[in-house]
Amino acid sequence: MLKKNLIKLSVILFIFMTGCASNSKDVYLFSYFVGNGQDGLHLTYSYDGHQWETINNGQSLLKPMVGKDRLMRDPSIAQGKDGVFHMVWTTGWWDQGIGYASSTDLINWSEQQNIPVMEHLESTRNSWAPEVFYDEADDLFYIIWASTVPELYPEIETSANEKGLNHRQYYTTTKDFKTFAPTELFFDPGFSVIDAAILKTDSDYLMVVKNEMSVPVEKNLRITRTKDLKEGFPTEVSESISGKSWVEGPTPLQIGEYMYIYFDKYREKKYGALRSKDGQNWEDISEMINLPRGIRHGTAFKVSEDILNKLLVLTEESQ
Repeated sequence: MLKKNLIKLSVILFIFMTGCASNSKDVYLFSYFVGNGQDGLHLTYSYDGHQWETINNGQSLLKPMVGKDRLMRDPSIAQGKDGVFHMVWTTGWWDQGIGYASSTDLINWSEQQNIPVMEHLESTRNSWAPEVFYDEADDLFYIIWASTVPELYPEIETSANEKGLNHRQYYTTTKDFKTFAPTELFFDPGFSVIDAAILKTDSDYLMVVKNEMSVPVEKNLRITRTKDLKEGFPTEVSESISGKSWVEGPTPLQIGEYMYIYFDKYREKKYGALRSKDGQNWEDISEMINLPRGIRHGTAFKVSEDILNKLLVLTEESQ
């Protein structure tokens, strides 16, 4: 009990001292899962994008309650102009919907819901890695995910454990997470594609995707850019930017003058990262970052330091 109170006191003292300093600074959070996603949402934070510290002692902040498998894989979080955080996630390996919940503090969450994004196409095999992106220009949320729909894109030759999956990116939009635009095709580059993630830059929108082809082997990251999100992204993508490792779960983040892309080197059981000033020339900084052990596919996003401070207090009080 004494140790617990000392830890809580140190957190409060830290928050008081940082609060007495200059204006609130930007801080970066990273939502992620561990294992198979069965225990739910995890968060880590950083001030520089290199050194990341766990929140809630690395324990789950929200248990999954929806979906056939009751999983919370690939948690993606975006904050709206009203300050509310919206999260979507993969609820199971073979679901036709995705999970959704909202929060004002990343501790207390709304009732979890299933968004039936692909149930209108009965042959849909999966709904994987949904990514939520808030477009300030139109005050509109985009939700993008990967699905295999055999009647639209026939099964292809794959490695034995991938079951012939041939993904394309689909999407819906919403302003309030109560009503949703009809699901439509979002991105079809002519190959099996998953894990699309968008970053708004000063001049355009950058999207990073994974080429999921296994015959011939790809498993790498590609870039495409557009000036107008409504018009979509060019299907002509860059060459691989991620090297020879098999990677997944890219998440882009702007930190100062650099664009960062973090990604899961899932065969090597570690995380990698790239950075670039122009979005064309990428530097591998995998050896310069330190993320929590066991971290899996998630989303990096910026919040105010006030959000982090409240989050640290709330998680300490819940111990």
